[in-house]
Formats: sequence, C-alpha cells, structure tokens
Amino acid sequence: MILCHGWPYSPDSYREVVPRLVRQGFHVYLPYLRGFGATRFLSDDTFRSGEQAALGADVLAFMDALKIRRAVFGGFDWGGGALTIVAALWPERCDGLVAVNSYPVTNLDPSAVVQPNTPELESVHFYFYWFLTPNGESGLGKNPKEVARTVWTRNSPEWHYSEDDLDRAAQFFSNPDYVNVVIHNYRRRLLQVPGDPRYADIVARMLTMPPIPVPAVTLDGLADASFPATDGMSTAALFTGPRVHHQVPHAGHNLPQEQPKAFADAIREVRRLG
Repeated sequence: MILCHGWPYSPDSYREVVPRLVRQGFHVYLPYLRGFGATRFLSDDTFRSGEQAALGADVLAFMDALKIRRAVFGGFDWGGGALTIVAALWPERCDGLVAVNSYPVTNLDPSAVVQPNTPELESVHFYFYWFLTPNGESGLGKNPKEVARTVWTRNSPEWHYSEDDLDRAAQFFSNPDYVNVVIHNYRRRLLQVPGDPRYADIVARMLTMPPIPVPAVTLDGLADASFPATDGMSTAALFTGPRVHHQVPHAGHNLPQEQPKAFADAIREVRRLG
C-alpha cells in the first residue's frame, strides 16, 4: 500500500500507523512528496510545481518506477489529494482509498475558487493568502519550523504534539526546493500563477470532479479546524463504489499521527469493502 503525507507535515505522520499495518501483513510504501526530504529535481530547468496535478502524476510515476501495478492508497491533505486524483483518473491502479476530508482535491474552476468560506475558517487558512506575497515566501524560507508550528496548532487544537514531533517533521523541510514547491501550490490553488503545462491534461480532467469508483473509507476529524467534520453526505455523489464515512473524535487535520489506530483501522476496513 502507499501512504502520502501533507503540508507542513512529513512521512513521520505515519510513524505509529506503519507498524500496525506491517503486523497485519501489509507491504507499505511511504514516499516523500516533491520538495520534501531527499527528493531532488533532475534538472535546474524543471518547473518547481507544487500543484495537486503534479503530485498526482508523481504518485503514478512512483508506482511505475517500482513496478507497482495496484495498491491500496491512504493519505491526508496534499497527499490525500494526490492519491484521490490517481484513484479517480486511473482506478485500475487503486485497490481502495482511505482519504481524510472525503474528496480532498481543490476545485480549480474559477467560479469555485472565488467562493469564500466563513471568516473563521479563512483565518485558519491565513497562509493561503500570506504565501501570495513576497513577505510570505520569505517568511516560509526563514522560519519553516515556526510556520509549521503555527499551522499545526491552528489545524489541530486538541493535538498535544511534542517538540520532538515538530523537529522530526522539520528536518524534511530543508530540501532546496521546499519553498518553491510550497509557494507554487498555494498560489496555484488560488489561480494566481499558471500551472506546469505538462499536467494540463490532469487539471482539465479533474475540473469535472470525476467520481471515485473504487472502495473508499473517508475520515473527518472532529477536532479539525482546517476542514470541519461533515457527515459525508455532501460528497456522496463523488463516490460511486462502496464508501464508508467516519467521524474521528479528538482528531485534527493530521489525523494519521493524532489518531493512528483509527487510520490503520480504516485501511483494514477498505480492504474488506473490496
């Protein structure tokens, strides 16, 4: 199976999930997203895109490189979006999807992008707008760990993470392309910059919000301040295969790290749905 992390998180989000899955007989792959950890672009001329279409294409390329024909997917935040794209557009590669926040793909239709959330929720997403500015880009470059601390605290008000937790994640932010990838992700999702033309076809196909035909278990944290929990009904039409939705008590946005048992249980459940 393939697990993908989000921002500003790291593969360490699955620190307590992976052992549970391995004990159940799963072979687990836990890649870095581009711009994190040891990832490197092969050319200085490559567009440092952080857009969700690029992340989805990376998952597919990762599977092809390792000759992984099919896998169960599990992810949240950026990683959940990347895996959802592959499950929607290439369902023959996915045996089942576990996704936090149901269908975590940003709708890039201009009419959707301009729709505001509540003022309270927009304030939690302050970095969406801060990163549109040179000040935000400079701030992320100078203080990536402290930016992460602020986002973690706001996204997950019930999560009592340790300094060691934050330090383990922050080591993955020292990648030379980290800032460029992150800044592009947030500027692109608000349609303030162009995307990488190589992924234009994926972007176009995802504008239709294609449904997920594979078995799915979706999770919402009841303490997620970034994407408040739902009963799953608003996204029901986006799942045409078997789908179960759960609300997870005391879980914020980084659900696998905050409630690892619930996430691992969801992986086992999606296998049974198939």
